[in-house]
Amino acid sequence: MARPVTIRTVATRAGCSIATVSRVMNGTGPTSAEVEARVRAAVSELAFRPSEIGRALKSLRTRTLGVVIPSLTNPVFASSVAGIEAQARARGHVLLVTATDYDPAREREVVETLIAQSVAGLVLTVADPDDNPTLDHLDAGGIPYVLVYNEPKRAVRAAVTVDNEAAGATLTQALVALGHTRILFVAGRFATSDRSRLRHQGYRAAMQAAGLAPSPVLELDYLGDADAHRSALAGLLGAPGRPTALVCSNDLLALSITAAVRDMGLAVPGDVSIAGFDGISIGRLVSPALCTIDQPTRRMGERAVERLFDLMDGHGARAVEHLPFHLRPGGTIAVAPSPS
Repeated sequence: MARPVTIRTVATRAGCSIATVSRVMNGTGPTSAEVEARVRAAVSELAFRPSEIGRALKSLRTRTLGVVIPSLTNPVFASSVAGIEAQARARGHVLLVTATDYDPAREREVVETLIAQSVAGLVLTVADPDDNPTLDHLDAGGIPYVLVYNEPKRAVRAAVTVDNEAAGATLTQALVALGHTRILFVAGRFATSDRSRLRHQGYRAAMQAAGLAPSPVLELDYLGDADAHRSALAGLLGAPGRPTALVCSNDLLALSITAAVRDMGLAVPGDVSIAGFDGISIGRLVSPALCTIDQPTRRMGERAVERLFDLMDGHGARAVEHLPFHLRPGGTIAVAPSPS
């Protein structure tokens, strides 16, 4: 008996991905003339009916969800993955989890790997949710996904996050209220995190609203160590008129910066106040406890899966959903020191 012709058969014959076959047949995205010709030739040779595309795609889906996060070592992502896993398990699905290590170039590679496993849908955190060829590829192929932590400007991309700009402003306002006027924003690389960029925008807005001049941002590698961070800070904190407060774009960076500042002989928060962002549990365990923005990371993962299943069922909304955040004061911030 002849084996049934499927969309995978067509993709294999044409030498392209399943998503590319779908894109050509449905006219939902750009492809080269050469690739389109191969796909249409394969469809003709195999007598595959274009009307079967949607059914074939659905039949290929497994009871597996793909998850793409920037880092396997940052607890903030572990917390959201725990929420993703709980909701997926409740619906009889399992996860395939992979990380990009904050490398935007790896996003397409890991997503293609997950698609090859016929995942039913994806939950992702990407570097840039708007200018992103990988998401364009998913959109064109009709593959359902929900972003978590990202805040795309495109209304057609579903996402679950917090209002990062407002949260960045909230942190900065708390330091301004304590008398700090020289506040430095220490960021993970903007090229790898839209969250970092948005939090910095909030910092700038709060500084300007207070009549203060924002300092030039200090961009550091998220995965750098305390020695590298100390070297980057040495000139800034050793000079006259040094910053008296640092707003860090995530908690792991804030903890590393705290260690670096102390290694330089400065007291936290006596000489320098430090605030982070994420609300990871380890921030409560250090002494003093880290001041941070607490975001509902587990609920963000749960909600992303709830929305993904709505999209997979064909009735989900493609929009950004903001969950609430709150300031967790902690002991790493204090009244600004008196001028020496």
